[in-house]
Amino acid sequence: MINLKDPKLYNNRELSWLQFNTRVLKQAHNTSLPLLERLKFLAIYGTNLDEFYMIRVAGLKKLFTAGVIVSGADRLTPLQQLREIRSYLHQEQQVIEYCRDEILKELENEGLFIKNYEDVNQNEKNQLNRYFHEHIYPVIVPIAVDATHPFPHLNNLSFGLIVKLKDSDDESIERFGICRITRVLPRFIELDNGIFVPVETVVAQHISDLFPGYEMVKYAAFRITRNADIAIEEEEADDFMEMLEEGLKLRKKGEMVRLELGALADGELINFFNRHTNVFKDDIYRFHGFLNLSSLWQIVGAKDFSHLTVAPFKPRLLPPFDTNESIYSILDKQDVMMYHPYESFEPVVRLIQTAAKDPDVVAIKMTLYRSGSKSPIVHALMSAAESGKQVTVMVELKARFDEENNLIWAKALENAGAHVIYGIFGFKVHAKAALITRKINDGLKQYAHIGTGNYNPTTSKIYTDASYMTCNADITNDLTRFFHFLTGFSKKGKLATLYMAPTQIKPKIISMIQNEARMGKDGHIIVKVNSLVDEDVIRALYKASQAGVKIELIVRGICCLRPGIEGVSENIRVVSVIGKYLEHARIFYFKNEKVKIFMSSADWMPRNLVRRVELLTGIEDKASASKLLQILQLQCADNVLSHELQSDGNYIKVKSDKVKIIDSQKLIENHTNKIHKALKKETPHYVNQLANRLFKES
Repeated sequence: MINLKDPKLYNNRELSWLQFNTRVLKQAHNTSLPLLERLKFLAIYGTNLDEFYMIRVAGLKKLFTAGVIVSGADRLTPLQQLREIRSYLHQEQQVIEYCRDEILKELENEGLFIKNYEDVNQNEKNQLNRYFHEHIYPVIVPIAVDATHPFPHLNNLSFGLIVKLKDSDDESIERFGICRITRVLPRFIELDNGIFVPVETVVAQHISDLFPGYEMVKYAAFRITRNADIAIEEEEADDFMEMLEEGLKLRKKGEMVRLELGALADGELINFFNRHTNVFKDDIYRFHGFLNLSSLWQIVGAKDFSHLTVAPFKPRLLPPFDTNESIYSILDKQDVMMYHPYESFEPVVRLIQTAAKDPDVVAIKMTLYRSGSKSPIVHALMSAAESGKQVTVMVELKARFDEENNLIWAKALENAGAHVIYGIFGFKVHAKAALITRKINDGLKQYAHIGTGNYNPTTSKIYTDASYMTCNADITNDLTRFFHFLTGFSKKGKLATLYMAPTQIKPKIISMIQNEARMGKDGHIIVKVNSLVDEDVIRALYKASQAGVKIELIVRGICCLRPGIEGVSENIRVVSVIGKYLEHARIFYFKNEKVKIFMSSADWMPRNLVRRVELLTGIEDKASASKLLQILQLQCADNVLSHELQSDGNYIKVKSDKVKIIDSQKLIENHTNKIHKALKKETPHYVNQLANRLFKES
């Protein structure tokens, strides 16, 4: 009998994530994409890697320091994982630099250049000199480091120059210093002729202006990464906001976990810097070009070169939201499933804004995880509260890297008169739900929105997510109980129609997998998630595969399950779809369940299933369920954007079929446009047929 706890049956979580980021990097190599689109994927890769070091590597270092020996089903120790990560990233660094140089060389043919100060002509140097004195000199921070000037504290993601100086009058006197380049300055100084100059090369030419009486001997650019995970001891709910504010301050002072250095960093400069920072040698990365791949967003967004990006897709308003009919009237007649960003997020915003202005609405309840810095939804909620409506908002202050923004919104909502909940003790609230209660004649009627993504109109244009709107009483009654659970006390926290983590979702998922296993070869499971990590769920999938169940997994990022292992997982196929949009929806299909299609805010990870408050929604509405199933089937068939996971833990690009090319994201764009165009010249009956058919024709 095969031991399903054998570590060989599991991929390591961290290494699986690194492979996901490598798949992002492969998009930067894709010569079929426009040049700035390729550069965008380099920027995404860099942004992802920053967060990985700030959170995951920092966490492994803490585990190692604490003496933890084993973590995860693969049984790799924290030290083994750190060694594997460092080896992987140092090898990949060469690939990154080659890819970056290749793209930049091709961009030069399009008139876009990245040049150092010393490589531009005299007229351009004069422009840069003026820029330095007018914009850089007033805000830059030159810091002497010696016996009387201690080494400064450098905040997370600090960037600047290490400099060695000599006295202009006595060359035997040498000093070291730091130039901190503040984030208020652009990463690249843009000249009028398509030239972008790294700001540090301009600063380096003016060191004598910053340290009068000294000349520069040598310099190197540096960038540091610190532990940015906030550990908050939740003892007193009343103090939670104050504790979070303190945690945000501490984030800037966390342990230094990575040091990036420019090509000019020699042994002397490195030794000087690391005497004060003490970064482990294998966490030091030297780059031949400029530092900070994430800064390439500035160049990707250059308006004069927008023709080198993929033309933006305009999210469409499709039936039934393409008319001026009341949103309540629409939902009274039917449930609606939308798939963003192909379909506009505007109806969700409209639902909240309409409720805020509607005199018959008595209450609005919502969860907010990442709402964005300019949120029309939050403004609508504030307006509703100010007009006397009962507004209850669960603002998750522990949403990583959005804590500060959420703190601002929470205070603004409270000031407007809303009842704000700051979190549940011991859990993050990651569920995405809104509930509107409205007076109808002598009674009340409720309208609900449940989503897989955040209430953020900006990210709704780049993340794929499912949005479900309904006035189904079973669902709205459950959401009432759900919000009562958030605002009050409950030992059970059990819902009747919906399922809620941490108590209900994992048992339900395992039960449905086991039910398919009982059906043997007649069983079929399709799952779309961002990450698959939970050991109990993976073992249930292995047992279902052993029973003959066909299992198709669309896992964008981390996948600890290994498919294709004889006697264990030969009936499981795993693909990862990486494209123009970030695949973010969680959708599940179980062939032999009474309700076959589910959507959820939860990934299949312990943190989501055990340590967060999440929702799982069964979709009984036939049209909505059919739409989600067709999305799953289309992505399983994708042969353009997909990579398939192998039994050894590596991914191989799915081979394109020259006869039938299936780019799932492009096909959904095209079909959405087809429906939108049909609105102007076809009958409503035809348009509805086309919308319900969705992607079958592809």
